[in-house]
Amino acid sequence: MQEQETIKSIPSDRLQFFPVMMFAIIMGLAGLSLVYKRINEVLSFPSFIATFMAILTTVLFFVILYFYILKLIKHKNEVKKEFSHPIRINFFAASSISILILSMIYRHNIDSLAQIFCIVGAGLHIFFTFYTIKFWINNNLEIQHSNPAWFIPIVGNLIVPIAGKGFIDDSILYFYFSIGIFFWIILFSIILNRIIFHNQFAPKFMPTLFILIAPPAIGFISYIKLTGNLDFFAQILFNLGLFFTILVFVMYKNFINIKFFISWWAFTFPMAAITLATILMYELTSKWFYGFLSYFLATITTIIVLLVAVQTIKHMRKKEICIME
Repeated sequence: MQEQETIKSIPSDRLQFFPVMMFAIIMGLAGLSLVYKRINEVLSFPSFIATFMAILTTVLFFVILYFYILKLIKHKNEVKKEFSHPIRINFFAASSISILILSMIYRHNIDSLAQIFCIVGAGLHIFFTFYTIKFWINNNLEIQHSNPAWFIPIVGNLIVPIAGKGFIDDSILYFYFSIGIFFWIILFSIILNRIIFHNQFAPKFMPTLFILIAPPAIGFISYIKLTGNLDFFAQILFNLGLFFTILVFVMYKNFINIKFFISWWAFTFPMAAITLATILMYELTSKWFYGFLSYFLATITTIIVLLVAVQTIKHMRKKEICIME
């Protein structure tokens, strides 16, 4: 709740620098909320943590949404700058992804609310997808502009079938899934080319490497939701998610001593995604290893979210967030 109180204290002269990346906070917290909901359902974990996290996440989402709408009203030009920025434009889709995850959190508890979140999130996300791809095509972007944050408008399309099953017709859900899978492969090739053959990412964007985990992990869950089959392709998606998780932990030295940026929240949602994929794998196979790995990854994800949340609150108190960069 301290984080919420800190957000509420943003003065008007800093409102113009309230970044759209703040929605990444909701992605991380909502992802963790969903993890606790799933381990309650599948592994009989106490439900009170999931309930608390769901309430906290929902409140923070509307607080951040309120301030960004206020920024849109009072500082329209600043929003336009973000909407035409080669990197920040990708983070607008974090808002629609947050809405879709909130839909999953409230499913089976408040289905009417879950359906509203799902339809709004799916509609908003397809708009951000088309707008972002159009922006990439119409502007002469440099290779240094490419980074894993480009996955954000794409990964959200893979989330829609998970949130929308039962709320939206399956033919529409396959449409979203097709977009997500196709562009994941294309963008991964571009970003791998950037990583290997060009300059390293700026320190503030190093944590976005964790986003590499999300597409195969979410793709696995989405594919199972659509087909119900743990087949060869599903196994490939899950194991790719696991591979990228191991890879970023092998590269831990790249993340040590990085100065805090709001982009640190990029650590959180992909970790929640691979945790959710592992819980689903345990549910499908009943193998003890996946049960153990689910608890282990849930613990790691919780620790990461707590560490990043603490750093966020500290830097808000120092007034080092919502400033000109």
